[in-house]
Amino acid sequence: MTLTNASEGGVGSIITKYRHSWRYYFWATAIPWAFWFAAAAISRVEQPTHELVVAESVLGVLGLLGPMVIALVLIGSDRTLLRDFYGRVLNFRASRPVYWIVACTLMPLSILTAMAISLKFGYSASQFQLAARASFTSGIFPVWFLLLLAPTLEELGWHTYGTDCLRSRFNLFTTSIIFAVYWAFWHAPLALIKGYYQSNLVHQGLWDALNFPVSIIPFVLIMNWLYYRTARNILVAIIFHITSGYFNELFATHPDSKIIQTGLLLAFAVVVLCLDWRLFFRREPEQAGDKIGVPSIEFLPRRTKM
Repeated sequence: MTLTNASEGGVGSIITKYRHSWRYYFWATAIPWAFWFAAAAISRVEQPTHELVVAESVLGVLGLLGPMVIALVLIGSDRTLLRDFYGRVLNFRASRPVYWIVACTLMPLSILTAMAISLKFGYSASQFQLAARASFTSGIFPVWFLLLLAPTLEELGWHTYGTDCLRSRFNLFTTSIIFAVYWAFWHAPLALIKGYYQSNLVHQGLWDALNFPVSIIPFVLIMNWLYYRTARNILVAIIFHITSGYFNELFATHPDSKIIQTGLLLAFAVVVLCLDWRLFFRREPEQAGDKIGVPSIEFLPRRTKM
């Protein structure tokens, strides 16, 4: 009677095929920044015409397309990566429901809990009301449309190629920290576009501006945990990202409550790191459940082979 586990059998990992990290991140930065700096210049024009508003909006969206386009170019040049991509865009195999539940509920629950905690510090219960308007402008596009579009386009870049090409070089914890720092840096030009979310944070004050890059750290750790625990499912990353933006705009949340939310997410991320440390700190991808379509050993029952 021989005991086997999910990480046995097979040579190497598909992750090692994602090797062009420098090429990917150079172009995934250069292309969006070119569009966004142009959009920033247009946004500063006094009394802009309708044509300029349209141009600014289009440039903003074109920037979002950059990481996805580069990922698809690199994936399309390798048949193995192309098969891997098709196999996990809508991959529901070998995924426990708990991860999907976390992806759908963690962000709304965390912001609601943060607002409830803020009441103890004298903040108003009016935060629980639906927001009368969004906290940022979006040009010609409806805000709620961008809250769906932006996460989808981004994750079709970050979790089709960007995360895995870092994971091929580092353990998952280091991968997540490197990407979190990069992602905060990647958003920087958006702070120059008048009316955009990041620009408004800068005008709100230092703590609100700092909270955004700090919040990215637990967000990325949790998202990558969900991503690899669902056999590298791209959809789970998209859903988690969408719920973050949508529910942070749904309510009339005080900015300080978002700082409290960051603390809650940090606490949750620490718990995940402690309970699932092998996934984050083991170097070899195949030992951390990174093989395509295969969940981690820690969450699978052992099978007996006769």
